[in-house]
Amino acid sequence: MINFKKGLIPVIVQDSKTDKVLMLGYMNQEAYKKSIDEKKITFYSRSKKRLWTKGEISKNYLFIKDILVDCDEDTLLIKAEPAGPTCHKGSDTCWKEINNKNFLFHLENIISDKIKKKQENSYIYQLLKKGVNRISQKLGEEAVELIIESKDNNKNLFLNESADLLFHYLILLKEKGFKIQDVINILENRHSKS
Repeated sequence: MINFKKGLIPVIVQDSKTDKVLMLGYMNQEAYKKSIDEKKITFYSRSKKRLWTKGEISKNYLFIKDILVDCDEDTLLIKAEPAGPTCHKGSDTCWKEINNKNFLFHLENIISDKIKKKQENSYIYQLLKKGVNRISQKLGEEAVELIIESKDNNKNLFLNESADLLFHYLILLKEKGFKIQDVINILENRHSKS
């Protein structure tokens, strides 16, 4: 049972995939009920003096995956899947934190954001406009370049081609409607069976 006797309770939001802390907000009982009903996080905004669904303008919703209540029943930890950058200033977290350990998830969000904003000067957006055939062709080119570099001893060129291949693979995943987490899930499932 959550204790709303004081009115507002603090809510820590954590990325359900990366475990990165995304933001802190506050809920009253009405915000909590709306969050449960819609499966998207709704806070009580102290500055706006009303309920506020994260992403109501930007569409960068926080989709609830799990809710944990602390031992005193007056603080929530919500594990959520962000639909884009969490901070209104465009970063993954409200602390401008980028964890290199989870940089692929951050890069995936950057790719999604550039596509969503239709940034004409963006290489990512231009490549996606050309369609799956061009994206696949580019991925193939990068794979061949990586194979060629793997036969030499230039570590720098090998690592750069590896990065190019991975980057273009993330774009192809996005084009096909998947995320890197989908691939990780398959690998984890395979590992658990071995």
